Amino acid sequence: MPAPQILAHSPDGIKALGHVLRAITRNLLASGSPGLATAFTDAARTRLRQTIAKRIANANGLFETEIDGIHAVPTPSLDNILARIRSLYGAGMGFASLGLLASIVKATIGLRWEREGPMATTLAVIDTDITQAIQSCKEELEVGRANDLTTARETVNKLWISVQDSLADVESWGGEFPFERAVNSIECWKI
Repeated sequence: MPAPQILAHSPDGIKALGHVLRAITRNLLASGSPGLATAFTDAARTRLRQTIAKRIANANGLFETEIDGIHAVPTPSLDNILARIRSLYGAGMGFASLGLLASIVKATIGLRWEREGPMATTLAVIDTDITQAIQSCKEELEVGRANDLTTARETVNKLWISVQDSLADVESWGGEFPFERAVNSIECWKI
């Protein structure tokens, strides 16, 4: 069967091709031998460890001010970092993703956003990412991949401090705090 023809200038075509490739990969992993999925995730973790970014180089580039000069909106750089974070916690590297998420939460301090809009929507998604990353951390601990509990606790503590600082900041300007699920997940988790 010939490969599908996708025009290079068609952003929708590129997205469709990526979607098809992900579906093929998922199907191969699901229908392959039991060790195939394990080998795949081990290889993914190895690759992610080689290219991991411990911190965000420029947290100022994650958000920009809207035309009104008051409210913040997310930038494409944030989308790229969120994709990276999802790769990390999806491959079972939750603690690595928590450090990046803490940097993003910290970058929201001092910003203002509308209750409805792209920033509020993005922050709600980040809140969900935090809870997913925490679940990945729990699994990482259960299977014994988190070798250094001191570093793991420090990572969680940095996230907790960032979330608490964000809460104080949002309360100071009367906004709606976007990380309620993260607070609940951290409070209910004993590491």
